[in-house]
Amino acid sequence: MSEEIKKNNYSADSIQALEGMEHVRMRPSMYIGDVGVRGLHHLVYEVVDNSIDEAMGGHCDTIGVAINEDGSVTVEDNGRGIPVDLHKKEGVSALEVVMTKIGAGGKFDKDSYKVSGGLHGVGVSVVNALSVHMKSTVFRDGKIYEQEYERGKAMYPVKQIGETDKRGTRQTFYPDDTIFTQTTEFSYDTLSARMRELSYLNKGITITFTDKREVDEKGEFKVEVFHSDEGLKEYIRYLDGNREPIISHVISMDHEKGEIPVEVALIYNTSYTENIFSYVNNINTHEGGTHLQGFRSGLTRTLKKYADASGMLDKLKFEIAGDDFREGLTAIISVKVAEPQFEGQTKTKLGNREVVSPVSQAVGEMLENYLEENPNDARIIIQKVILAAQARHAAKKAREMVQRKTVMGGGGLPGKLSDCSEQDPARCEVYLVEGDSAGGTAKQGRDRAFQAILPLRGKILNVEKAMHHKVFENEEIRNIFTALGVTVGTEEDSKALNLSKLRYHKVIIMCDADVDGSHISTLILTFFFRFMKELIEEGHVYIAAPPLYLVKKGNKKEYAWNDVQRDQANERMGGSAAIQRYKGLGEMNAEQLWETTMDPNFRTLRQVTIDSLAEADRVFSMLMGDEVPPRREFIEKNAVYANIDA
Repeated sequence: MSEEIKKNNYSADSIQALEGMEHVRMRPSMYIGDVGVRGLHHLVYEVVDNSIDEAMGGHCDTIGVAINEDGSVTVEDNGRGIPVDLHKKEGVSALEVVMTKIGAGGKFDKDSYKVSGGLHGVGVSVVNALSVHMKSTVFRDGKIYEQEYERGKAMYPVKQIGETDKRGTRQTFYPDDTIFTQTTEFSYDTLSARMRELSYLNKGITITFTDKREVDEKGEFKVEVFHSDEGLKEYIRYLDGNREPIISHVISMDHEKGEIPVEVALIYNTSYTENIFSYVNNINTHEGGTHLQGFRSGLTRTLKKYADASGMLDKLKFEIAGDDFREGLTAIISVKVAEPQFEGQTKTKLGNREVVSPVSQAVGEMLENYLEENPNDARIIIQKVILAAQARHAAKKAREMVQRKTVMGGGGLPGKLSDCSEQDPARCEVYLVEGDSAGGTAKQGRDRAFQAILPLRGKILNVEKAMHHKVFENEEIRNIFTALGVTVGTEEDSKALNLSKLRYHKVIIMCDADVDGSHISTLILTFFFRFMKELIEEGHVYIAAPPLYLVKKGNKKEYAWNDVQRDQANERMGGSAAIQRYKGLGEMNAEQLWETTMDPNFRTLRQVTIDSLAEADRVFSMLMGDEVPPRREFIEKNAVYANIDA
């Protein structure tokens, strides 16, 4: 049989069953990370990955994803359709094997898929096992086949239900609320961001995303269609749309190097941050890996060579560091690897050593060509590098000042910090409180055993617009660093953050429930995202949720966090209750602040997580950058109580 025939002969023999499914429902977190919001959305990604794999193999160009009225999700593609013929080893349809056996799928057969996102072959069967009900519909060879499942078990054998001219696979599943006890409600924004990302990473594919839970005044569903002809070049323009570029074009390349498809796009802007996003087979490797190592190597080597040859570094009195070449850089690296080796089951760091050289060479060649053909842009980039090096030296001095003031340096804690008596960081929490007045109330209302209070004066520095040395010179930011007890990083690795000395495992932002309070919260979150991202990634950052209203009648009182709760409380009290609107934390006394916002038995804390680094970067640059129109549009779309001035 020829190689070409073998490649396209996707049949029951291509499906290999590796092991049973008995542990999936017992230990779902082993397969999808957790059973919270992130794990819930991972179910959708696993099903969509199968369609994307078909697309990467050249068998599919259209994918539809829909959140249905009943909360279920449907994913449909126009690929080859899962095989339905008899699986010789298992004695049932190949479709049933794929859907009910963990480790069963074409991903282990190199002739069926050259590269694959769902590389462990656990995807759709795990989704099935964690769904209270799932239905598979296959359009293949002119016929329609169907099978339904309850909690991963087939309800009946695969059956033919009709004939058709179309081809592909449709999967509909209902998450099991006995497993996803926190919520089974899918977030439109979360899924939309991932579908957009996939469309950029797989140019030419059309992904239609529909939310049937929402109907507009015309009776139409909410629909977005994602399609990209230029791939990563378009993605860069989307991500960097709120920043000011300093060069005239997006630098990009897309070709195979050493049998590894490499696609890269980058641009330099006026910001002081480095934003590099890496992918392997559409998987976001947020911890990086060998492909990121190759990118950085190629970038630094090529720019250093050009800068040395240009003579622009002759008057510089110190060496240029790798970080200097990446300040103000936004870049995306996407590679396709036949047999990716990831560190851990979470697929977050690529370990294939053979990827380093091809990526480094590809990036070097791309940059050499661009710098030669665009000498003005080349000069602007090197000037940016020189300024970054000078700022880095200034930041080093400011950073050392912070280090000296930390607990490890023996400089003591900030004078404004009211610390707790507990010594175990796992039991300690610190409230970053807006204003001295609210800080004073929080100090009176707290449990001194495990709750510390750090009042912040006004609005902290907007780090999105500030050079690094200005950040470390800012008093409020220095106080946060010092209070938390973390070290900031060395000159060689200024982005490293040592969390081993973190003094509180809960860092809680507590601001007024108004527009100014939201702005201050966003400023603090921007600082954490840019300078303490590990703090968020490790799950240490929370936002407190103070109430908006006190509803009181006689001896009865209820707190309300929104208008609906306020009206319901008022109705329970006969409709004539006194309603107090809290304009700020300072309007509450210590007892009220404790029982609503600080008492672990009754308070509501919202943990800050990062679903997509790329989307988070885009939103922070939009909200805290210089471009006003996109920020206004975002606020108008998302604000709950903001009054926006013209």
